[in-house]
Amino acid sequence: MSPTEQPGAPQQAEASAPAPAAAGRPRWGVLAVVGLAGFGMLRHGLSDEADGPPQPGAAVSLFPGDAPPAGPPPAPLPRSAPSRVTIPSLAVSAPVLPLGLDRDGWIEAPPAEDPDLAGWYEGAPSPGERGTAVLVGHVDNRSGPAVFYGLGALEKGRMIRVTREDGRTAVFEVYGVQVFDKRNFPARKVYADTGRPELRVLTCGGSYSPDTGYAGNVVVFARMTAGPAT
Repeated sequence: MSPTEQPGAPQQAEASAPAPAAAGRPRWGVLAVVGLAGFGMLRHGLSDEADGPPQPGAAVSLFPGDAPPAGPPPAPLPRSAPSRVTIPSLAVSAPVLPLGLDRDGWIEAPPAEDPDLAGWYEGAPSPGERGTAVLVGHVDNRSGPAVFYGLGALEKGRMIRVTREDGRTAVFEVYGVQVFDKRNFPARKVYADTGRPELRVLTCGGSYSPDTGYAGNVVVFARMTAGPAT
């Protein structure tokens, strides 16, 4: 599928790193297929976590329309790049690297050799802006678990805090977690603009094959719930 055929890419009117004209729209639906191809080292004796990363249960498998917010959205924030993502329930606190597109129009991934680094696609909204911001990170690398290894175990109601370069912190509440087959990734639903500040956090998940890697992507759905902390 060509870049212009890929549905559902989040749109940013004034993206700081727009896609090259030849690349067209970013290939959101296959983001983790190319860049976040986990190594599966947890299944090969390099970690005590022999069963692999946790996977989400049916109780937290939701799309945005399945879990309407209880009240009006908080006022969106102006654009500002994220500098750190914190997920207290998973003991995650990681610096965030802005990501663009490579020369072929694919979204880049954080360097696999740094297990504690997350990435933000800067062609989409920043966390706290109106629209859907997207953070990505590896589930493992050749040394063992990486930054988003535990993402599939995240529960509804847990908080994700994103510190921004303007000194504000956008606080998001998780309302859904799902694992999707990479071959049929529902980009339009995952990255839909709901009219309020939302966040998606992605890593690899699902079954693992030494030949093809992880079969799916774990996606966390979260929405901003309160005014920013300073």
